[in-house]
Amino acid sequence: MRNYHVRLLDLHSAADAASLMRRIGTDTHGVSLMKNKMVHYSFRVGPLPPAAANIIKQEMLSVGGEAAVTRGVINCSAKDSDAILSATRKQFRKFCQKLRAQPFSLAQMADRIETALRHQEKDKGLPFFCRGLDVDLKERSLVMGILNVTPDSFSDGNRFLALDQALAQARKLLDEGADIIDIGGESTRPGAEQVEEQQELDRVIPVIESLRREFPELPLSIDTYKSRVAAAALAAGADIINDISAFNFDPEMAGVAAASGAYACLMHIQGTPREMQKNPTYEDLFNEICAYFETAIGRALEAGMKREKLILDPGIGFGKTLEHNLLLLKHLRDFTGFGLPLLIGTSRKSFIAKLTEAPVAERLPGSLATVALALRNGANIARVHDVAATRQAVTVIDAINHVKR
Repeated sequence: MRNYHVRLLDLHSAADAASLMRRIGTDTHGVSLMKNKMVHYSFRVGPLPPAAANIIKQEMLSVGGEAAVTRGVINCSAKDSDAILSATRKQFRKFCQKLRAQPFSLAQMADRIETALRHQEKDKGLPFFCRGLDVDLKERSLVMGILNVTPDSFSDGNRFLALDQALAQARKLLDEGADIIDIGGESTRPGAEQVEEQQELDRVIPVIESLRREFPELPLSIDTYKSRVAAAALAAGADIINDISAFNFDPEMAGVAAASGAYACLMHIQGTPREMQKNPTYEDLFNEICAYFETAIGRALEAGMKREKLILDPGIGFGKTLEHNLLLLKHLRDFTGFGLPLLIGTSRKSFIAKLTEAPVAERLPGSLATVALALRNGANIARVHDVAATRQAVTVIDAINHVKR
């Protein structure tokens, strides 16, 4: 009696499938034919009118994939429907070709599916060029060091309020391996009160000017949702606008970003910092955040920004319960279909304490666990307080993510 080994395979890309087939001696032509059949992708699309949902279901079934739609679609008793589509890369290619001949703007949906699939393929890079930093974010993840020049930030408030303290901390973050320094003059912790614009300017502008003089090639980020602060920071030498409201709180912010040519990080938040943690609820967490990102991206592009200058942040802890935060970290890859860099900010946050009861100063292990998982699940930039430890962790995670079979 022969003993056969059976092994479950973890396949994330056609390249992985091709590598494994070559290892067992598959014919080169066979590798080319089969690699796109061995990796499955799933999409949620909608809302669709019943007639469109029926077309999508039939076309997906015709290429050998699967499509789940709302009950009542077949007899048009449902008002509308989302659809969950699951197929191989090759099946999706055929499916999208079929959609382009259909009504209901389904050709546009086909284009978006194809774009999302291309972003998932490892041979497509994610370039990031900012000041002296020129990297492919699919090959190397970045560490953004946090520099809070505030009296009331939840983790390090009042430690770096004086200019000499702030500059010393920036130098320390750089020595430890930070790629970007993110400078904030207003705390956005839960329950935080708004800071007057001039006070915020007085805190951040001297720091930005001093760092720009000392480190001419260093990418600097301004953490603000106020357009006047952002404009002054950019004029002083900042390169990135890190806006917790994704241009929602200040209607002039998108124009400031577009006119400057700066990068912009668009973060999801439910509510405002003052009240965002008062019973945050969602009907569909991921659908609502994706819709929010689509609106924010559209607003940025309409103002004249280039898409490649945008970064997305799902906003861990900003209008989220513990369960919401955990789900976002576990399924972060749901946001990679936008084809934009993903920034994650989990450092020392209170949800870690809810799991571990650790005080702020003792949350490094939990923070590193979230960074590791986030980078494994599609994040590209980690915004952190503890740069040295994170830099080491990120180096190891990148090596694991990019090792070839």
